[in-house]
Amino acid sequence: MRLGKTGGSSSSTTKLVFICVALFGAFVVVDLLWASSSFHWPLSSTSNVVVFPNHKEDKSNKPQRILSATFADLPAPQLKWEKMSTSPVPRLDGAAIQINDILFVFAGYGTIDHVHSHVDTYNFTSNSWGETFDMPKQMAHSHLGMVTDGRYIYVVTGQYGPQCRGPTAHNFVLDTKTKQWQDLTPLPVPRYAPATQLWRGRLHVMGGSKENRHTPGLEHWSIAVKDGKALETEWRTEIPIPRGGPHRACVVFDDRLYVLGGQEGDFMAKPGSPIFKCSRRNEVVYDDVYMLDGDMTWKVLPPMPKPDSHIEFAWAIVNRTLVIVGGTTDKHPNTKKMTLVGEIFQFQFDTQTWKVLGKLPYRVKTTLVGFWKGWLYFTSGQRDKGPDDPSPRKVIGEMWRTKLKLL
Repeated sequence: MRLGKTGGSSSSTTKLVFICVALFGAFVVVDLLWASSSFHWPLSSTSNVVVFPNHKEDKSNKPQRILSATFADLPAPQLKWEKMSTSPVPRLDGAAIQINDILFVFAGYGTIDHVHSHVDTYNFTSNSWGETFDMPKQMAHSHLGMVTDGRYIYVVTGQYGPQCRGPTAHNFVLDTKTKQWQDLTPLPVPRYAPATQLWRGRLHVMGGSKENRHTPGLEHWSIAVKDGKALETEWRTEIPIPRGGPHRACVVFDDRLYVLGGQEGDFMAKPGSPIFKCSRRNEVVYDDVYMLDGDMTWKVLPPMPKPDSHIEFAWAIVNRTLVIVGGTTDKHPNTKKMTLVGEIFQFQFDTQTWKVLGKLPYRVKTTLVGFWKGWLYFTSGQRDKGPDDPSPRKVIGEMWRTKLKLL
């Protein structure tokens, strides 16, 4: 009885081993077939993916990783760029407003530990930097909302100080003829880099990041203004923006309000840091485009050619089109580093279509843009590490221009 029992146990064990081996073999075969069918299909010319080698693998014919084309430069014509006079200071996350042939360039980081508190001006007619004047001491130094009516510049909220310090709700108005500053009714709560525009006699402020610098805000406020003054004592609550966050372009054209690109999330102050040292957090960059018209309902328009953020002052309206210069896109999936944008995008208002207009001299974010007599200008920002590395490196003050011929 004992021998018979032992033999039965041995037979069962042997059968179990054969079954396991057979299942493992089947798994390997299926896995190889899946890998072959998934990773070795030829890519068509219209495919939205590019192939990157997996550097952790050896040089044998093993599968390659397929990544979204978001992380690669888009095909674009080469443009002829001319380097102009460099700004008096380098700037990151600064602001700029063009009035006629003068570009007013505000604030920004010089380094992560130093912020500017003055305004530089560039004259497009003489192609030279000119007058410099101080900002109010209470005014934010970066992540500003800003817009002009042609004389007065409305400056809304933003970050006060270097590193990742807190926002202020304090708002100001600059009379560009007299260079005098006046206070403007504070926002209900502070925001970082809200979308800001003048529309139908009201100053509109939307989205941005909340007081912790990371959480997207959806709130939308407006206040009636005229000749640099508020006509109301309080901000009015408007329809919330469909998607919150900072670093977006916001424009008005043909009595319609557009909000383009941007991101959710941003650097935050490291907990307990006495200098509010910046600490990286997850960010999601998007290509969303929204429009608000007379019925006060947000409409979704065709997305940008790629996700794009840090473009709040990186645009100009030229011949019924919107031109957007540089920015940032999604983090590179391998290196996890921020990826800068090296293209110029064109949005045609009449057809609501996008086009990749051309390439910049290098990839760069937070450009400050102007357009004058056929010339597209950009200055400042943070450029890439080189042609083969799209991650950010040097804060710059360079000024460049290229001739644009848009129909």
